Amino acid sequence: MYQRIRNLREDKDLSQTKMAKILGMSQTGYSKYETGENDIPTGILIKLADYHDVSVDYILNRTDNPRLNM
Repeated sequence: MYQRIRNLREDKDLSQTKMAKILGMSQTGYSKYETGENDIPTGILIKLADYHDVSVDYILNRTDNPRLNM
């Protein structure tokens, strides 16, 4: 999951700082999601899925199809 959110961010050429701003949080807080140091709250998962136009299941590695919810 953590590598997936990093890949999604990098695919859009966004810095961690920019992604954190989009989510309304600090860069440090966002960075801890990408490293797995902190669990990602459900609300942030939904925001990430909506922003990247993928399913939450895709972010959670439950599917390799970005559009498919399990």
